[in-house]
Amino acid sequence: MTHDSPPWQPAGTVYGCLLNFRAEYAQWAPQMHQPPYKAPPQAPVLYVKTANTFNPDGGTLAVPAGAEGVEAGATLGLVMGEQGPVACALLNDFSLPHSSYFRPPVKFRCRDGFLGTPVQTVPLADLGGLSALAGLQLQVLVNGVLCQTVDLSQLVRPAAALLTDVGEFMGLRAGDVLMLGTDIGAEGRRPRLQAGDTVEIRAPGFAPLRHTLITETLA
Repeated sequence: MTHDSPPWQPAGTVYGCLLNFRAEYAQWAPQMHQPPYKAPPQAPVLYVKTANTFNPDGGTLAVPAGAEGVEAGATLGLVMGEQGPVACALLNDFSLPHSSYFRPPVKFRCRDGFLGTPVQTVPLADLGGLSALAGLQLQVLVNGVLCQTVDLSQLVRPAAALLTDVGEFMGLRAGDVLMLGTDIGAEGRRPRLQAGDTVEIRAPGFAPLRHTLITETLA
């Protein structure tokens, strides 16, 4: 990859997955039996990150006026080829704080710039395959200070199981990206960011992913 090559961006649809970390699942478990669902989800709970959210490494992210900050969501995305996943992308699945993770409104997850994307992906083979992803830990640093470690061994559905279960009800095409999910921290929430903060995500084998938050400018 040359210095002037354009940064990587998803070529297909990007899917996120809710409730795929044990701590988050346990936090929401008491509400899973309440109306309207009255039972835990039996299949992966997915959502889409639209193309307007793509925000290359080194970019800025506007904190909407009146928002209580923006939450960082360190995650890995499985990049699909013709016969299955061929690479992984280190991503930041930003969202606005909200009270429901069953069906979060689009306005909280699909604002402009709300998916941090890397300069390049890493071939899955270089990481040791799907099963090796469980050994990875993602670090979230805010202004240079480590504030969260995301341990992929804590996934409810590890990468291979998530792919299998998603495949039961929908197909993934070459260029699509399936994110493994984002975890909560010790306080029961994701790292909260404010205008002026710089957030960096690190993981072994990946280049760091950095974004700076700014105050939204209204026209």
